[in-house]
Amino acid sequence: MGQLHYGNSDTRIEIPDRLLAHLKVVIATKLRRNESFMMSWTADDSRSSIWLQPAIPLRFVFDSADMEVLNPQSIRDMANAATSSAGLVVALDQEIAEAPQRELRPVTSGVPRLKVPA
Repeated sequence: MGQLHYGNSDTRIEIPDRLLAHLKVVIATKLRRNESFMMSWTADDSRSSIWLQPAIPLRFVFDSADMEVLNPQSIRDMANAATSSAGLVVALDQEIAEAPQRELRPVTSGVPRLKVPA
């Protein structure tokens, strides 16, 4: 279970590592663009909200040192929600699907080869 530390106080929000990794990308992208927004979360039949803006310090702490493989569609969905009037709303128990597998081709695929004279 990771943690999002909000502001200069001891306020922290416990969030599963996989969800936190996706939130980190969305939050950092929006704040880098100077876009403030509301983030709400639900857990144990309660709901909480915080206002996120560039002036408020944030710290992301992950329980695991391993990097999560991110799901691009989940990030897009969260980013779109963050720009809505309701803001970004997440359920702390929500499962984020694994990223779809893509066929990986060598970088040289389709690149013309130069012939070097002998």
